[in-house]
Amino acid sequence: MAQPLVLLFAAACGLSVANVYYAQPLLDTLAAEFGFGAAAAGLVITATQAGCALALLLLVPLGDMLERRRLTLAQLLLLCAALLAVGLAGSAAALLAGMLAVGLLGTAMTQGLIGYAASAAAPAERGRVVGAAQSGVVVGLLLARALAGAVADAAGWRAVYFASAALALLMLAVLWRVLPAQAPPPSRLGYARLLASMAALLARERTLQIRGVLALLLFAAFSIFWSALVFPLSAPPYAYSHTAIGAFGLVGALGALGAARAGRLADRGRGQWTSGAALLLMLAAWLPLGFARQSLWALLAGIVALDLAGQAIHVTNQSMILRAHGDAHSRLVGCYMLFYALGSGAGALAATAVHAAAGWTGVCLLGAAVNLAALLFWRLTLRHMPAA
Repeated sequence: MAQPLVLLFAAACGLSVANVYYAQPLLDTLAAEFGFGAAAAGLVITATQAGCALALLLLVPLGDMLERRRLTLAQLLLLCAALLAVGLAGSAAALLAGMLAVGLLGTAMTQGLIGYAASAAAPAERGRVVGAAQSGVVVGLLLARALAGAVADAAGWRAVYFASAALALLMLAVLWRVLPAQAPPPSRLGYARLLASMAALLARERTLQIRGVLALLLFAAFSIFWSALVFPLSAPPYAYSHTAIGAFGLVGALGALGAARAGRLADRGRGQWTSGAALLLMLAAWLPLGFARQSLWALLAGIVALDLAGQAIHVTNQSMILRAHGDAHSRLVGCYMLFYALGSGAGALAATAVHAAAGWTGVCLLGAAVNLAALLFWRLTLRHMPAA
C-alpha cells in the first residue's frame, strides 16, 4: 500500500475516534451542569460506549457488504449531525442520547476505516498498515483530550462539539476527493445473515475469543484510569484547568510508537512475546499511578507505561485476528471491538463509583486487579493460541 494512502487512513481514523473521547476531561463540568452525582458521572462515557457497541454490531459489518467509500461518507455526514445534537443538548436525556449517537457513528467510521485498510493491504504488510492506522487512533484520542480541555476553557464545553462538527465537515470534503473507491465485497449475504455470521465467528474463532477477552480487560483498565483522572487533577492540591487536564493525555503519545512497533513485531511472528512483555509493563504502571497525588513525575511515568503497553497489545490483537477470513475483515473488527466497547463502558462506570467510595487509591487498586486478571488470562490461554 502506498504510504500517502496509509497516512490518509491514519489521519481519518484519528479524527473520527477523537469524538468518542472528548467528554473524558469534561466529566466534572458535564456532571455539574446536568445534575449527575459524582458516582453517576461515568454514565456519560458509558452512553458513548453503548453507542460504540451498537456500531460494532450493526454498522461496522456493513463494510463486508457495501462499497466502503459511499458508506464512510454517509456515516461521516450523520456524525456531523450527532455532534451538533450534543452541542445543543438542553437536558441530561438529550446529552446521553447525543453521546450514544456520537459513539455509534464515530466508532463506525474508525473501525470501518481500519477494516478497509486491512482488506487493501497485502498479507505480509497487514500488521504494518493496521499498526499505522492504530497509531492514528492513538494520536486522535490523545489530542481529543487536550483539544477538549483547551476549547472548553476558552469557550465552554459546547464549543468542543461545535468545533468537532466543523472538523468532520472538513474531513468529509477531503475524503470525498481523495479516498479511493473499492469494489463492493463479493459477499452474497443479506444484512440479517451478515449480522448472524458475526455470532458464528464469535462461536468458532478461538483467536478472536481469546484476544477479545484480553481486549475487554485491557480497555476496562484503560477506561478506569482515564475516566477517573479528571477528579484528582481538578481537586486540590492541583485544581488544574480543563486545558491542563487534557494535556496529560499527550504524555501517552508514545503509545502511537508502541502501536507501530507492535505491528511490525506481529508480522515477524513475535506477537505472543509482545503480549506478555506489554501486560507486565501495564501492570507495573499502576504503582507510579498510585502516587499521582504526591508526585506528578510518578503520574507521567505511569501514563507513558500504561499507554505504550496497552496500544502494543491492541495492535497485536488485531494483527492476529485479521490473518484469517479475508472476506470478513469488517465483521472480525466489529466482533473484536465489541469486547473493547464493553470493557470501556464497564470500566468508566466502575471508576466513578469506586472513586466516590474509595478515592484515587481505590481506583488504582481496581485498575491493577483488572490488569492482573488480563495477565493471568493470557498465560492460561497461551497453549490454545498460535505461536505468533
